[in-house]
Amino acid sequence: MSRPAPVLMIQGTASGVGKSLLTAALCRLTARRGIAVAPFKAQNMSNNAAVTVDGGEIGRAQWLQAVAAGLEPEIVMNPVLLKPMTDTRSEVVRVGRHDAEASALPWRERKAILWPTVRDALGDLRGRFDLVVAEGAGSPAETNLRDSDIVNMEVARHAGAAVLLVADIDRGGAFASLFGTWHLMEEEDRRLFRGFILNRFRGDASLLAPAPKQLEERTGVPVLGVVPWIQHLLPEEDGGPRLEPTDRACASGSAVIGVVRFPRASNLDDLDPLRRESDVTLRAVRRPRDLANLTALILPGSRNTMDDLRWMRSTGLADAIQGWAVDGLPVVGLCGGYQMMGRRISDPRRIEGGGYEPGLGLLELETELAWTKEIRQTRALVVGEAEAFDRSMVGSEVSGYEIHHGRTRAGAGASLWLSEEDRALGHTQGRNWGCYLHGILANDALRTSWLGGLGVTGEPTVWAGEVDRELDRVADAVEANLDVDRILDLVALGGNTPV
Repeated sequence: MSRPAPVLMIQGTASGVGKSLLTAALCRLTARRGIAVAPFKAQNMSNNAAVTVDGGEIGRAQWLQAVAAGLEPEIVMNPVLLKPMTDTRSEVVRVGRHDAEASALPWRERKAILWPTVRDALGDLRGRFDLVVAEGAGSPAETNLRDSDIVNMEVARHAGAAVLLVADIDRGGAFASLFGTWHLMEEEDRRLFRGFILNRFRGDASLLAPAPKQLEERTGVPVLGVVPWIQHLLPEEDGGPRLEPTDRACASGSAVIGVVRFPRASNLDDLDPLRRESDVTLRAVRRPRDLANLTALILPGSRNTMDDLRWMRSTGLADAIQGWAVDGLPVVGLCGGYQMMGRRISDPRRIEGGGYEPGLGLLELETELAWTKEIRQTRALVVGEAEAFDRSMVGSEVSGYEIHHGRTRAGAGASLWLSEEDRALGHTQGRNWGCYLHGILANDALRTSWLGGLGVTGEPTVWAGEVDRELDRVADAVEANLDVDRILDLVALGGNTPV
């Protein structure tokens, strides 16, 4: 029997220090060296999800890391995905599918059923690839979570991983964070730390001396690189694209498009193709006054559509959006946002707490949340004319993916414009439109047609290949500042024998 592949693990001193991006960069850099590499994250917590070819959900970050490695994303690359629905409740997605049993369990009682899933998924990848680059979550120094850990040192110990610990130096306190994290580890865990990385540095790295050397003297762990702040346009693990807070009006031939930032907004990378358009500015909308001077408004996806509707109503946004729409502001709804545009959402099976909520009434639709969750990659057809698009779009095929519980019925006022065979996927009414298809704005012809109707006159962006080009650019920047060959030597020297 062949020996399992070694595991290189990227852990962090905190959430948001750049683990996901560095993991993607290392996947791209090792793949360039001819190494068959696969990404892995045992448990991710994010409402930004992707759909694999076989119809399962994984974190969007692991989808990006698979693309970086030159692979088709697989469920085993992220066997457990937690999707927050409230501050105290999350949906558990296990091996790509909703797990009702695990979702109902308290946090500390989930390990017994989730750890075997994690172990088996990692074993699968280690049996098929030459190297696995695994990402941790949060910080391994969260001692209150140690007994229930299935994503940090539990994975590292099981795989005998070579662990690199990352700190965000832009936040300040990076050396203390690295030392403190190392110091809080048990001795068996400390032995797995092979290097420290200082991430997101702005300035002259020579000014850091003598701190890196002092850190190594105290811990025996070297600083393997100082990675600069890298501006990028890749999908973010949490949140979404950086949005402008400005309330300025748009210039002629351009557009300012508002994006409502619900508390449980999901799949905000749907907006990434718009970020690449030179004549489009995206603006965060959280209050009624943010609607001023917009060219159009987007209601993105939501992991708790009912709660996010209530939030819009409590902030006054719901009434304000209805008023602006009457005055001619075009509104677009994507997945959960599409459901919100209807007249009513009901939840008889208590998927999101039960009851019903009145919608915005911008489309004559009614949605009922169904127990069965639609998860699939989809190729759909533009089957009807819509005021928002050029007539030439009729008959065109568009691609994307679906993740939703809803079953939506249309009334006489809403016109079907998007379907897959006999499945209605989108409706339009006046200049307002919505659909269940995530990723629809990545279809160049449709995006360009919609923006043209908003008065955008600049040269359109070709989205195909943008993610790959951006991955190469980020990987180049990481390689110039990180000793990748030494890291690979450390992985080989690590033994990688389960402990």
